[in-house]
Amino acid sequence: MNTNFTNYPRMLEINTRIWMKRAGNNFTFSSIPDGQIKTWQDMGIDMIWLMGIWENNKEVISEYCFEPDLISSYNSALKDWQPEDVVGSPYSIDKYEINPALGTKEELLSFKQRLNEKGIKLILDFVSNHFSAKSSLIKNNKEIFLFADEYIFKNDPYTFYPSPVNSKEYLAHGRDPLFPPWKDTAQVNFFSSEARSYLISVLNDLTNLCDGVRCDMAMLPLNNIFYNTWIGVLKKHGYEKPEKEFWKEAISEVKKIREDFIFIAETYWDLEWQLQNLGFDFTYDKKLTDRLISGDIRSIKDHLNAEMSYQEKSVRFLENHDEDRSIVKLGRERSMAAAVIISTIPGIAFYFDGQCEGKRIKLPLQLGREPEEKRDEKIKEFYRLLFSITKQEVFRTGNWKLLEALQVNNSDSTYENLLAWELRKDDELCIVVVNYNNTTSRCRLKFDISLDSNDIQLSDLLNNITYKRSVKEIAEKGLFVELKSFNSHIFSISG
Repeated sequence: MNTNFTNYPRMLEINTRIWMKRAGNNFTFSSIPDGQIKTWQDMGIDMIWLMGIWENNKEVISEYCFEPDLISSYNSALKDWQPEDVVGSPYSIDKYEINPALGTKEELLSFKQRLNEKGIKLILDFVSNHFSAKSSLIKNNKEIFLFADEYIFKNDPYTFYPSPVNSKEYLAHGRDPLFPPWKDTAQVNFFSSEARSYLISVLNDLTNLCDGVRCDMAMLPLNNIFYNTWIGVLKKHGYEKPEKEFWKEAISEVKKIREDFIFIAETYWDLEWQLQNLGFDFTYDKKLTDRLISGDIRSIKDHLNAEMSYQEKSVRFLENHDEDRSIVKLGRERSMAAAVIISTIPGIAFYFDGQCEGKRIKLPLQLGREPEEKRDEKIKEFYRLLFSITKQEVFRTGNWKLLEALQVNNSDSTYENLLAWELRKDDELCIVVVNYNNTTSRCRLKFDISLDSNDIQLSDLLNNITYKRSVKEIAEKGLFVELKSFNSHIFSISG
């Protein structure tokens, strides 16, 4: 992996259409002030993911974006929504051209240059699995799509639909095999060499426009998954599994053009390791998110014992555009404890616009307007402090090591509630301790100290408290730690 920046980068996702709408109706890439970029730099953000900049197909909105379940989600998120607020999913892409409402290619390139000058990389969406159900590519590049026949369509008119350019031809909607099809999309045929070549050409073009891509549902193109999802159509039309995996082929070709181009996989189903081995620089770590939600501390510890090579390629997150807001699903105090965890372990620490203000409403992707929400000042101040702490070099390039929380005495089992690790860089040492339980908990921690003094000073950067402790006691018994429910320490240690 050659990403040419910190071991533990920070990524911020922005729902671009919403974010720009918030700033004003005529706001474009060129309108983003240098002060905003400086704010991201000051936060220690290494990557900005502009989610949803590609032009989607407006023709599908009236047909597919007013189904009962979607209307229910609109009612829940935006009480006063109007039909004109429904602008379609940004993942129902017509083709890889920038939405003109957001700006031009030249404006985006200029924005990218301004980001790069501040040491920030630009990430964009790559949606390999599908295009819009009425994409203009269906007319001009039909060979990239998965076609069926009339018999298959009549037996499953929910998954297949008549081509918008030829009513005698039938296409498959894009889908995840565990869920109903995304009816506003058309499925790409990954067993077609023309489809693979087309997608690789798109990626090659993107190397000039951004610094990396977040690949939507990256496990769906895998040969076995694609075959098992579409076995009936593929067998009927005589398609054979390709020798190579699509991602192995695509990433290899793109890295020849630009070795530092970043590939981030949204993936599930325990396929992270496979996708890393196919060339992905980073893969979503949904399993950690789920374990933080469930509160199973033993499983969290086990997860953080994984091979470092795997952990450093993991994307740690509490929320994103697909997830409920963290403050809602975790609660305020636990969401802050979870944020300390994802912000101080290896891999990408990934945040979503609004997370750091305590926003509570999950907005359906089809909406182009958001509700007014009051900021949570405690959450906002917490993230401001957390970013200022974790921006320090020891948290960006230090050596990370999980520590064992030891029992204080035989009658106290609360040590099991505490998660702890150290980060070291040269002479710097930081210890992170998180009580991920609703009970006051205690433990002892042993760690190596290379100082000559008899005592050490522990400065709790998160709570602005300083402690003095004996080096001998830490070596023999371990550092005594007591934390209230869902509280954390981030200690900087000096002599």
